[in-house]
Amino acid sequence: MVNKKRLYWTLQITGWLSYVLLQIVFYNFSNESGIPLRRIFFFTIEGLICLGVTHLFRNYVNQWKWLNLSVPKMMTRVLPTISVLGIAIYFLRVPFSILFNIVTVQRVAFDPRQIIIGSSFYIILLFVWSLFYFTYHYIARYNKSLKYEASMIEIELNNLKNQLNPHFIFNALNSIRALVDENPVKSKQAINHLSNILRNSLTFEKKGLTKFEDELKIVKDYLSLESIRFEERLKTELDIHSESSKFLVPPFMIQTLVENGIKHGISKLTQGGTIHVKTLVDKNRLKIQIRNSGHLLNGARKGKFGGTGIKNTMQRLKLLYGDEASFRIVNENNNFVLTEIIIPQFINTA
Repeated sequence: MVNKKRLYWTLQITGWLSYVLLQIVFYNFSNESGIPLRRIFFFTIEGLICLGVTHLFRNYVNQWKWLNLSVPKMMTRVLPTISVLGIAIYFLRVPFSILFNIVTVQRVAFDPRQIIIGSSFYIILLFVWSLFYFTYHYIARYNKSLKYEASMIEIELNNLKNQLNPHFIFNALNSIRALVDENPVKSKQAINHLSNILRNSLTFEKKGLTKFEDELKIVKDYLSLESIRFEERLKTELDIHSESSKFLVPPFMIQTLVENGIKHGISKLTQGGTIHVKTLVDKNRLKIQIRNSGHLLNGARKGKFGGTGIKNTMQRLKLLYGDEASFRIVNENNNFVLTEIIIPQFINTA
């Protein structure tokens, strides 16, 4: 608040001082005899009057909260007000113009034509001042709303990520628990894979986006963990485009979709099935395709894909990319479910 007041007064004083100096310079150049001292005093007082009037106007604007109004409503109040203030400034300077002998005949100052010309000049001056003042505040308010929106998006993204970690760990521990009595050796291997996943996830836990290759490591560790549990019932295939490493992706996004395919597709099949992860790069867009054996029931009605993972992924894509990303999940050839995401390349990786 103190900084804003300091900025306001700095701009006010600098602005009206510049106005006084321009008046002095212009008068000096337009008169061969130079500028008398009384003119300098008059211009200085005129600048002080303008400063005082605009300051009172600013207080009035803040008191009645004109800055919260829409532009049309604000203009219907500002234009009449600056017209009255322009006339007021003209008459406030009249005594000083007579005192410093700027107007040699007193009745000239009160001539209707002179009043109209003089007042019009100050009205235009106040209009320019108002233009700068309101524009600055509208831009500042717009920037503030953008920062607020960005912070809310960041909070929501963090909440979504925080939902994923417990969700994933819970499922992984359930898988390991099933192996402990049945095959202690494989359960130890599974714990090692889980440890790798958690260790890697800690390095980008606070990021909104992570390198594709880091996400791929998570996917590989997860598939290794699940391969131990499902044995020959799970076949995995990876077909990764060489330029995929140029992209950033939301952490745990691909792993979540792979997990969804195994949990809701392959694990339901007695004979097991295949999980196939493929990426394609075209025109600075990354296409991620995850195919799993299985079938969507009832044609998977829109918005009813269910599960924390799918809903979470859709929300994160919307928050991060808006309409630039796409997501779909469909049956393919009656034997596979295709989950496909297309995301743009982030230019600013800071």
